[in-house]
Amino acid sequence: MTADRTGTTRLLILLLATAVLATVAVVSVVRAADRADERSRARPGEPQARPGTVSLLQPDRLLFRNLAWGPERDRIASVPLDAPAGARTAAGQDCLRFHASAAGTGICLRRKGGVVPGHEAVVLDARLRPVRTFPVPGTPTRARVSPSGRLVAWTVFVSGDSYASGTFSTRTAIHDTATGTLVPNLEALTVLVDGRRHRATDHNFWGVTFAADDNRFYATLATGGRTYLVEGDLRSRTVRTLRENAECPSLSPDGTRIAYKKRVPGLPADAPWRLHVLDLRTGTDTPLAERASVDDQALWYDAHTLVYALPGDFGADLWSVRADGVGRPRLLLKSATSPAVLATSSAS
Repeated sequence: MTADRTGTTRLLILLLATAVLATVAVVSVVRAADRADERSRARPGEPQARPGTVSLLQPDRLLFRNLAWGPERDRIASVPLDAPAGARTAAGQDCLRFHASAAGTGICLRRKGGVVPGHEAVVLDARLRPVRTFPVPGTPTRARVSPSGRLVAWTVFVSGDSYASGTFSTRTAIHDTATGTLVPNLEALTVLVDGRRHRATDHNFWGVTFAADDNRFYATLATGGRTYLVEGDLRSRTVRTLRENAECPSLSPDGTRIAYKKRVPGLPADAPWRLHVLDLRTGTDTPLAERASVDDQALWYDAHTLVYALPGDFGADLWSVRADGVGRPRLLLKSATSPAVLATSSAS
């Protein structure tokens, strides 16, 4: 009798476990269907995107991650540079972070499925088709392609979720598409602070922007509670500090100015930044007319204008402001982020 009761108990436990798993599976499917249905519904007042062909070789286009609700949300979309509020054409490529060069190379940081979900960096060709994929150890936050399309860079958070928290850790990589070389972590490079070699366990890099020579780059270095604008040299595998209190640099098309965000005393701890432009030849530092705290790596829309993301009703909107400190910001594109300018003067 004991053996019979034991067998019956085991059978009941097995049946109960099977029922629980089946219930969980049904709930997951229903929730996934609800999310898919919600994604497929456009919301009033939002721009609409239609599926179509998007190419990096189409001139005078603005590409971006589309945040307008509907079936094309999170996909890379394209609009004319001179009519950004016009009809959006969306490619079949979902990205969390994106950038591209008019030379025909793109970089897409996206989620990956599988038994253990995660993220990956995907190098794209001119038709936005995957060329090479790299696993990344954290949450995507920054991506850049050099003007020639040869170099791509990406940054992920390894822990923490905000630059303002002071508790984050990053990994920044640079890949050479011509040689196949990968620098998986800029922390492996030699760091020179004020001309002297600096060794520390808390080096964190983010926000790469490339010069036109496919060797020099600029980025942010955080160490010892300070942030620095650094200039890197891939051939010599060194980075040197240029100035303090500079984050998320973006090099101008002519290579003479850097847009960046600067912590300003007196601003709230959760919104501490103001956009500035540094003239590399004269050292002149110009605060821009945008008064909002910009937690983004601004992009040069042209030689005189910057574009950047600010929080919006459906995630983020793209705004623009003059790079000389005058004028006022203007809304460029609703429900969009991660822009890439495809023009002959495109910047990195």
